[in-house]
Amino acid sequence: MEAFSRLAPRQKVIGMVGVALLLAVLIGGWLWTKDPPYSLLFAIQDEKDGGQIVAALSQQNIPYRFSDGGRSILVPQAVVHDTRLKLASQGLPKGGLVGFELMETQKLGVSQFAEQVNYQRALEGELARSVQSLAAVRGARVHLAIPKQTAFLRDDQKASASVLVSLHPGRTLEPVQVAGIVNLVASSVPQLNALNVSVIDQEGKLISQQRDPSRDAGLDATQLKFVREVEADYSKRIEAILAPLVGSRNVRAQVTADLDFSQIDQVAETYKPNPTPDTAIRSQQTAEVGAGAPAAAGIPGALSNQPPVPATAPLTQPAVPAIAGGGANSSNNFTRNATINYEVDKTIRHTKGVPGSVRRLSVAVVVNHRQDPTKPKPTPLTAVELTQITNLAREAMGFNQSRGDTLNVANAPFTPPEKEVVADAPLWANQELISILKELARYLLIAAAAYWLWTRLLKPVFEKLMEPGPPRTRNEFEVGADGMMHRARGYDEKLADAREAAKKDPKAVANMIKEWVDGGEPGR
Repeated sequence: MEAFSRLAPRQKVIGMVGVALLLAVLIGGWLWTKDPPYSLLFAIQDEKDGGQIVAALSQQNIPYRFSDGGRSILVPQAVVHDTRLKLASQGLPKGGLVGFELMETQKLGVSQFAEQVNYQRALEGELARSVQSLAAVRGARVHLAIPKQTAFLRDDQKASASVLVSLHPGRTLEPVQVAGIVNLVASSVPQLNALNVSVIDQEGKLISQQRDPSRDAGLDATQLKFVREVEADYSKRIEAILAPLVGSRNVRAQVTADLDFSQIDQVAETYKPNPTPDTAIRSQQTAEVGAGAPAAAGIPGALSNQPPVPATAPLTQPAVPAIAGGGANSSNNFTRNATINYEVDKTIRHTKGVPGSVRRLSVAVVVNHRQDPTKPKPTPLTAVELTQITNLAREAMGFNQSRGDTLNVANAPFTPPEKEVVADAPLWANQELISILKELARYLLIAAAAYWLWTRLLKPVFEKLMEPGPPRTRNEFEVGADGMMHRARGYDEKLADAREAAKKDPKAVANMIKEWVDGGEPGR
């Protein structure tokens, strides 16, 4: 306090202000470093949803911030998951879409047309929410064209749908994912064919595969994937059978498969010649015309007395004339007609080809030279070993010469693999390093501000306080002869007064010294 009292008023003000600023910087820096990190809660797709989310956060006293131009809501990282669950229990965010909760607010007496429109809106909203659940999709809209049912088949119209997807920056949808969206929408709407579902992205490009007769000759993504799987399976089989002989790292196999994905449905009808000994009779008709019985003719017991032979052809048997026998009975006429229908011999055969059958295989196998530790260089395989490897590869691939398969086995030294040099990412792309630098810059900024306050404001004040002041007696105040409190004089002042008194009255001073020597005892 004595040193502070010696300061000038201006220095006192500067010192107090400097101490206050230093405390403010230290406290502010501590709070800045202790500020909890914020994480993304939701990306706002609709302003109405954003307002409802902010209102819910305010009611729950959860701090929040905005980023990305107000399109993202951030909350403290420690409560982000808990907050999401609480908002999800309230049905937030809705994504600007209405689902089947629209049907919960149906009013009594609503018309059938309004009810159908609300149902279609709810179905579109639910489908859009399902599509938005994909990781690559940021937003989606679904439009359904559901025609009114009619009892006339010629006026019947098929339902159709259109899906607009908005993808995250740098993200794309795989063909399998697009096919999944198409099947999801087609399976959710009655009588909706997957061919009538169109999917486009935010740039207006059609990303769904449509049936095109001109593209039927080519292979789609599913067929190409199947071809790659077949080729990889043949390669693994060949390498697996040769690995015990030459080592897994000393053999490489590549297979090119030509698959037939055409579907053939063939019906054949075959007719055999007729009649055959085992041909069945379908129907038979016999007609006899005549007056009386035919008279016997010829010599008794001869062949002329036998009846006509039966018909043996599928044609109408002509009448067998009676053989003239005697003169009196030759006038009797008798005619017999026979019609026989045989079963038609027919064979019907249905043949349907299986898609994905192998039409041709082309296989190339490369085998490394044999590595012998006792020899400085690898040695090539012998002819016997190469023949054995060729035969094994032929059996593993199921070689079929009539199918046109080819196999080529080569023995050559392998080149050692080059070490892959991975380029280091630039410093400005290292997010971890950037985070560390930001944290370090924060502390450096606080230290620089504190150093400036110390050197510019506080250090001069403290140096002034540390300067030695004039010597003081132990007691600043003393009681004078008059009984009043006076400022205590210093040693120099008292010494000067004693000298002045000795000059003025030496005898009195001598008597006082004599008393000090005697111990202050009188009479001694």
